[in-house]
Amino acid sequence: MIRAVVFDVGECLVNETREYGTWADWLGVPRHTFSAVFGAIIAQGLDYRETFQVFRPGFDLTQEREKRVQLGQGEWFGEEDLYSDVRPTLKTLRANGQWVGIAGNQTVRAGTILRDLDLPADMIATSDDWGVSKPDTHFFQCVVDAASCDPSEILYVGDRLDNDIRPAAEMGLRTALIRRGPWGVIQRNDPEAERIPTMRIDSLGELPDRIRTFNAAML
Repeated sequence: MIRAVVFDVGECLVNETREYGTWADWLGVPRHTFSAVFGAIIAQGLDYRETFQVFRPGFDLTQEREKRVQLGQGEWFGEEDLYSDVRPTLKTLRANGQWVGIAGNQTVRAGTILRDLDLPADMIATSDDWGVSKPDTHFFQCVVDAASCDPSEILYVGDRLDNDIRPAAEMGLRTALIRRGPWGVIQRNDPEAERIPTMRIDSLGELPDRIRTFNAAML
């Protein structure tokens, strides 16, 4: 049975449209152009960070993040950047008795922002907190350790086959692939999108009923 549900952050809980737009502004390129190149990069299966190299070869994302912080332009997201199904779903899952976690490839700063949003979750952690990033399977071992459940009792919810679903499944976790955001659209027809996930969803709001049905079938 699924006893714990753990969520990715970007494009699962947080709409990153505005954040990537600020990076286009930082690079001095039109937002539409940045988005087009971003999509082309991930459609080729490349690391999204290659987008920055197209516009500025040698671009160091870590250093540029720090420069933005020093200028008062550090990464930020707020309530308006959360998808509308986030709070209701997390609240319902906890009310249903599931342990709820949030864990993604985020900076320490992003982790602080998430905690300040006071989301209904039992745990919020980032790759920076754990010192390991997806798709490294050690990230998902940290998820298992935090949830204190057998891997098969944990459902990891994410929008990416490569970073979320495939490595989580390799560690024995159940998985839910949400079809939204750039990766959700570009990877939606990948054969693995049908074969690997435990379930596919278009909204987080589907999860409580889908989990209830799944657990009932396991009885």
